[in-house]
This record gives sequence, structure tokens and C-alpha cells, in this order.
Amino acid sequence: MICALGAAVCFGTASVLQAVATRTAEPGTGSGVDPALLLRALRQWRYGAGLALDGLGFALQIVALRSLPIYAVGAALAASLAVTAVVAARLLAVRLSGAEWGAVAVVCGGLALLGLASGPEGHRAGPAALGWVMLAVAGAVLLAGAAAGRLPDRPRALVLGLGSGFGFGVVEVSVRLIDGPDPANPALYALLLGGGAAFLLLTSALQRGSVTTATAGMVLGETIGPALVGVVWLGDRTRDGLEWLAVAGFAVAVAGALALARFGEPPTAGEAAGDTPGKTAGGAP
Repeated sequence: MICALGAAVCFGTASVLQAVATRTAEPGTGSGVDPALLLRALRQWRYGAGLALDGLGFALQIVALRSLPIYAVGAALAASLAVTAVVAARLLAVRLSGAEWGAVAVVCGGLALLGLASGPEGHRAGPAALGWVMLAVAGAVLLAGAAAGRLPDRPRALVLGLGSGFGFGVVEVSVRLIDGPDPANPALYALLLGGGAAFLLLTSALQRGSVTTATAGMVLGETIGPALVGVVWLGDRTRDGLEWLAVAGFAVAVAGALALARFGEPPTAGEAAGDTPGKTAGGAP
């Protein structure tokens, strides 16, 4: 659990650093799948620092996934949303409103309920086709991102963030399906494709959308789906009699993310550069 919480700090900080970097890069095609945007962002030192934090967070996450149920790890990673909000308030020179802080707390609280309902880690290998399913989901994330990238900025950040979360969710499940470097295991390729797709979508989401909204979508995507896979196919279980708590946590987390998308606004170019401190994320003084 300490490793999972450490990963949340790394991921939450990395999201803000990457948001600052992508907003100084040229816009590109506007698609949610824009490799050229990723290459331009890589020229920014902040994006490189964010990638280094992502790498450290991923290593910590692997340790946690080998010891805890998937959705317990996901609930701990929900803390990255709060980390993102705090760091964004500093580096993006914006101040979150009380409604936005409330939405952050609701998302984290809902996912924490999922964590409280978690039981022991499962040890089933899952059906043989599960690796292929994960590979198909990773491909679908790329296609969905290409379409979602043309939405207006506010829903765009949430949808692309959600898509990136599904990509990272593929990575989480694939980690459980990989026992060693087996080239014949489709889960290995699902891990690579899912991680790459997730980075492309998240980079696009952070460029023009609210960083807290994008992160909220990402947290939901990488928590709910993998949790269900762990319960249905990998043997993860809730604690006896706490199924209702898991359902309640899901509903609360979804409501909080939708509220954050409702209140969250992308900062202006001046705010991203730190020229107009003292405004809320919605633009009000």
C-alpha cells in the first residue's frame, strides 16, 4: 500500500508537469491520437521530468499489483487526483474553487470506498483469451481517442482522460497476466500498446483541457474496469458482506468525476504560463 500511495504522488505530479509542457508546444492536428504532439512535448524538460516520475510510479505500481487486489491498488492511486489538484494550483497559477475541491474529495472518497471493500488478491490466471481481449481494448482506445480528440475542450478533456485511463487499465491487468518475458503472450503486447495509447491520449487531454478534469477521467478509467476484471476473472474478491460498499463507491466516484468535469475549465494561455495568478480554474477572480 505504501508503494501504491507513492505511485499516486508520482503520477499526480507528473500529470501537471506534462500539462505545463504540452501547453507550450504547438497544437498540432487536434486529434486525441497525435504522435507529433508527443514528440514536440518531449522537447520540454518538464515533460521529461514527468516521464521520469511516471516510470518511478509504474515501478511502484507493479510492486503493489503483485501484493494487493487490482481495485485496492486503484483506490490508492485515486489519491493522484488530489495530488494533481494541489500541484496544479502551484504550477499553473490557478486556484481551485470550493466546488472543485469538493468534487476532488468525492472522487477520492468513492474510490476509497472501493478500497475498503476489497478482499484478498486473487491467484487465478484468467481465461486464455483474456490477453487477446486486453490487446483488442488497447487498439479500441486508440480508435476512440482519434474520434474524441475533436470534441469541444471541456468534454474532450474528460473523454480523453477516461480513454487514457482505460489504456493504463490494460497495463494493470496485463501486469497480472505476465509471469515472464514470453513473446507468445498477447498480454505483453497489450501492455505496450495500452501504455503507448494512454500516453498519447493523456498528452492531448492535458494540452487544452483542465488538468483536474483529465486526471479525474483517467483515475476512473484505470480503476473501475481493471477492478471488474480482477473480480470476475482473476479471483479478486470483496470483503464478506461489503459488495454494497463497492457499488456505492463506484456511484460516488462517477458522480464526483462528472461534477469535476462540470466545474473544471481549461486555464488560459496566460494562466498556463503563470501570468495571471489568483484566478480560479473556472476563470473567475
